[in-house]
Formats: sequence, C-alpha cells, structure tokens
Amino acid sequence: MAVTTQSFRTALAALILAAGMAGFMAGFEPIPAWSANDVPTGSVSGLPIPRFVSLKSDRVNARSGPNKDQEVRWVYTHAGMPVEVTAEFENWRRIRDWEGAEGWVYHSLLSGKRTATVVPNKSKAELIPVFEKANVDSSIVARLQPGVLGVLKSCNGNWCQFSGKGFEGFVRQERLWGAYPNEKVD
Repeated sequence: MAVTTQSFRTALAALILAAGMAGFMAGFEPIPAWSANDVPTGSVSGLPIPRFVSLKSDRVNARSGPNKDQEVRWVYTHAGMPVEVTAEFENWRRIRDWEGAEGWVYHSLLSGKRTATVVPNKSKAELIPVFEKANVDSSIVARLQPGVLGVLKSCNGNWCQFSGKGFEGFVRQERLWGAYPNEKVD
C-alpha cells in the first residue's frame, strides 16, 4: 500500500486532534441536569432567567449593550408588550421580543405584570379563538388576529385566561407568547 505525504499528514492531524480533544475533555465534568426546583436565577435580582415581563413605558430604548453609551437598536412604543428577560448585568436586563429581536433595557422600564401576544399559527391567516371556558367545546366569545396584546390573568399549563380591549376568555396556551409551555401562572 502506498502512503502519500498528503494522506500521512491528514492521518497525523486527525490523531493529534483526537488526542488533544480527549485531553481537553478530561478536564470537564458533565453538566448536571436541572431539577424542577433548581431554576437558574439572575445574579442581580435573584429572579428566574429566563422569565417573561412586560414593558412599563410607551417608549423603551433597547440598546446593543448594558449601558447608556451603547447604540439604540430598537425603540419599543407600546407599554404592556411582553418581553423575555434572558440575562442581567447590574441594573440592565437583556430582553427578547416575540419576533426574536434582542437588546438591553434599564430594569426600571420593565414590569412584572404578565401580558401576552397572540402568535400566528401555520396558516397565518387563521384567527385564534377565545373560548368562554377552558374547553374547546365551550362557546367561542371572540376570534383574535396574531399580534393582539392582552393580559394573562392565569394559566394552568394548557389554557390561559386572557383579556384585552373588547375580549375576555380562555386561549390555548401554545397560541400565546408570554407564557412558557406547561407554565402555571397565578
């Protein structure tokens, strides 16, 4: 069998890489799985990370970093909009909106009030039903377009009691952005 210089170099590089990775990985311990009661928390607030909150003001600047010298990436103009806190740094919170945009905002511009946005389903044209009770066999009291904002009164893991301008009732939890799957909200 003829061994070329190229195949020898390739084999040697693979062997060195494998040995290096084995040594590198030997220094790491496996990451333990989180238990139900062991939720990661923010180093500043002690509150769960991630978590849903809402915007307090009609004008919130989302910056590229956690200080006022950073450029403004977005300006949110709707108080009550749900956002997800994904990190904390001193008095700043990194947030993500329902469309995936992220930025840093000052903590006092956020509220613990739980709100949600109706999210589109696969056929984006379909209206989302609001039921009188937490049951698909109950009466439909309203139909909502994606993007409608409302207040989460409670969620049981499958259904959320949801209200807004001109509607109140129950919506399937997976149709809302502002509550995690199976999350219970009181």
